[in-house]
Amino acid sequence: MSQPPKPIPRPDRVSLWRYFRLFKSDILSAQPARLYRAWMAEFRTPFFRSYLCNDPDLVDLVLKERPMDFPKSDRVREGLKPLLRESVFITNGEQWLAQRRIIDPAFEGGKLRETFPAMWDAGVACVDRLKMKVGSQPIDIELETSHSAADIIFRTLFSIPIEDETAGAVFTEFKSHQRASPVVNLGALLPLPRWFPRFHSRQTKRTARRIRALIESLTTQRAAQIAQGTAPNDLATKIMTTPDPETGKTFDTAEMVDQVAIFFLAGHETSASALAWSLYLLATNPDWQDRIAAEAETVLADEIPYFSILNKLKLSRAVFRETMRLYPPVPMFVREAKCPETFRNRRVKAGSQVVISPWHLHRHERIWDNPDGFDPARWDTPNGKTGLRRAYIPFSTGARACPGAGFAMAEGPLLLSMIVRAFRIDPVTGREPVPVAHLTVRGRDGIWLRLTPR
Repeated sequence: MSQPPKPIPRPDRVSLWRYFRLFKSDILSAQPARLYRAWMAEFRTPFFRSYLCNDPDLVDLVLKERPMDFPKSDRVREGLKPLLRESVFITNGEQWLAQRRIIDPAFEGGKLRETFPAMWDAGVACVDRLKMKVGSQPIDIELETSHSAADIIFRTLFSIPIEDETAGAVFTEFKSHQRASPVVNLGALLPLPRWFPRFHSRQTKRTARRIRALIESLTTQRAAQIAQGTAPNDLATKIMTTPDPETGKTFDTAEMVDQVAIFFLAGHETSASALAWSLYLLATNPDWQDRIAAEAETVLADEIPYFSILNKLKLSRAVFRETMRLYPPVPMFVREAKCPETFRNRRVKAGSQVVISPWHLHRHERIWDNPDGFDPARWDTPNGKTGLRRAYIPFSTGARACPGAGFAMAEGPLLLSMIVRAFRIDPVTGREPVPVAHLTVRGRDGIWLRLTPR
């Protein structure tokens, strides 16, 4: 079996202008091959310096041990600002801490059990939609996984399916926003003063405005239901009624719109990416596909959504975990050094960019056996267990780890099992996907598969 597709890296030395053009097109192929072996690399521009850290000890320092000394870089905020404003994904310091104190309880402990029926219903709806589309023609599975992931977000957040008019409108506008919003903005590259305009495209600003207006209508309606005592007990209600334990404040409507925007971006985009790549990897590894289908046939046989079935989808979970090693949905995190540092005997000035790259860490040639190969069985080996503990961060780690990680690790294996149980999946000859990264890792021209009912 051939290795899963991987971007062709750029030459080791290119001009700054060439690098920026490559980066704007795809941040993965804009990087040199040496990063798959380097413990650290320095990149210089006329305006700032960046240090990419693959040393697990440095990753722990930045993300776990001293996260407040390495806040999220303002350069990353520039491209996301029109949609996310002051969401928890891009804030820092006390503002971020207060937001997490309100959001985290909604995802703790038994809350996953409460959202499981909505995940199940979305999975059933996904299989039903696919049954109407299968045939001789291949399917761009990314479109289908995006649809299903969005469905789960709306069912668990607002207790409405994707067929709801407002939910469907948000989904449609979000697809337009992705096409219009580049990962790199002029303000991310140049040392512009805060008052200087950031030159977001008209379409970026227009789609962000529409998405936020639609989300605001949902949150305003929910606030009224909460006031009347008629609100469903879903994630939106939990978050909107949870006070900050230190200040007693709750999110107002504008703040809630910011948070829902990032729940949709993070929970929808990342899950859709991971599920699509999982299905592709099973299509190109039929032995594993047969094993997942057999497991699903046994575990899901009763067609009753018992929460306990998640613990029985062991092979599906291993495949999903391996997929996120090879294709981490968010391929890079960018932090900023607040004060001078020393990394591996190299001086790092305050204000420098510190890049943590799950893409390179997960494929590091000095950490993993067969780093570019698809091997879900690796998690039972000593090397795989060490890598999982030291160099596996698809949801980040430490204080800023994704609060929805458990949610994603339930949703992904469940939908993967439900789809593979219903369909035989085959790759499409001549249409091998090319991974590219903008906000998440997707296929450059989609991920095309052929589905046949089992």
